[in-house]
Amino acid sequence: MRLLMVVILLGFPAADLYVTLRFAQWTGVPIWVWLSISVASGLLLLRNERTAFRSHVLAALHGEQSLLRGVVDSGRKVLAGLFLLLPGVVSDLIALALLMLPINTGRSFEPQPAGAGRSAYRRRDSLEGEYRRIE
Repeated sequence: MRLLMVVILLGFPAADLYVTLRFAQWTGVPIWVWLSISVASGLLLLRNERTAFRSHVLAALHGEQSLLRGVVDSGRKVLAGLFLLLPGVVSDLIALALLMLPINTGRSFEPQPAGAGRSAYRRRDSLEGEYRRIE
């Protein structure tokens, strides 16, 4: 069982590099271009997700969003960023598939509390005036 895990862990990147080499020969684009674009986009995705995770946690603490929704969405993006860091076209396609999955989009099906979806930071304009009952 351990040998199988080692073969899978070492075989996937080797097969992925072979596919990338064949793909680079087929398209005529140098392999370093494919790998550098993939690594740069993976690092950018991970950097942006680090700041977005903080805002998801703050929104969950203020009651605007569920914590599980933010964690699952951030985990999906971090996993996609790690797949982009792996060298190869196949891992990039897996990362793009992870990013395109419609997970946690839209509202949940459970009843929402009265203050759900409202931002605590936005100030609502109020109308000032006098009230007088006419009988």
